[in-house]
Amino acid sequence: MRAQELEGLLEGFRGKVKANEPLAPIVWLRAGGPADLLAMPADVDDLALLLKALPEEVPVTVIGLGSNLLIRDGGIEGVVVRLSGKGLGKFEVDGDLIRVGTALPDKLFAKAALDAGLGGFAFYHGIPGGLGGALRMNAGANGGETCDRLVEVVALDRQGNRHALTQAEMGYSYRHSDAPKELIFVEALFRGERRPEEEIRAEMDAVQKHREEAQPIKTRTGGSTFKNPPGQRAWELIDAAGCRGLKIGGARVSEMHCNFLINEDDASAYDLELLGETVRARVLANSGVRLDWEVRRLGRFGETGEVEPFLGA
Repeated sequence: MRAQELEGLLEGFRGKVKANEPLAPIVWLRAGGPADLLAMPADVDDLALLLKALPEEVPVTVIGLGSNLLIRDGGIEGVVVRLSGKGLGKFEVDGDLIRVGTALPDKLFAKAALDAGLGGFAFYHGIPGGLGGALRMNAGANGGETCDRLVEVVALDRQGNRHALTQAEMGYSYRHSDAPKELIFVEALFRGERRPEEEIRAEMDAVQKHREEAQPIKTRTGGSTFKNPPGQRAWELIDAAGCRGLKIGGARVSEMHCNFLINEDDASAYDLELLGETVRARVLANSGVRLDWEVRRLGRFGETGEVEPFLGA
């Protein structure tokens, strides 16, 4: 579908639509190809209008702040939806309940909860990205997880219809949700607990201190690359396999924290994915453990070629 064809279907759409729009500048790894079409709806109603107007055969991909995302060099087919922080970044408090829009960055969510005197959300201070991604992957850090205080999620389906899912219906496990992939999360309801501000702030300061000391947060990275296997730590397995500092093209395994891949020298998405698969292969050979990707890989491979999964997964 071309931009002109989509515009003809979107009477009343208040957001923006751009054709062949580069995505590398808006993802943290700063690599990858363009979106065939990038749509930025103004709010939830605008998103519903877009979804209702799109023909069923047009693929729809939602991205947030791009922190946990590797977009392949061939770009993404169909329509890429990027949610607006202005239209879908609300934060409302009612007693110990917080209703929040999914485009709100995790760090701002933690700060807003602090200002409201509600504890239980300090761990979000250390998670890059937006709340929508956190809901999808049950993001967590420093002993806390998204599922811990979640009450309900509101989402739109591919046809623009509204659904509400309870915490139990989200089907959470470690870094995973069973919620249907087609659902686009637009808001969530959490329950906090009244805590002294200085206590919450101390927790957030501890989270920030840990990040600064242990993670390469000032580099072009996508956060933790692989999930921790049960009872083990991915970085220890990667280190034991001799992968600390390993480099392919412009991509390197961080010397500081070897579960982070870094775009060091204008790496292509091919470089980054090939490096990740090489790490998986070496860890398997050294320890017999199959690491699973935590970073989402999306889109088409580019002219450099396809990266074959070394482990068949």
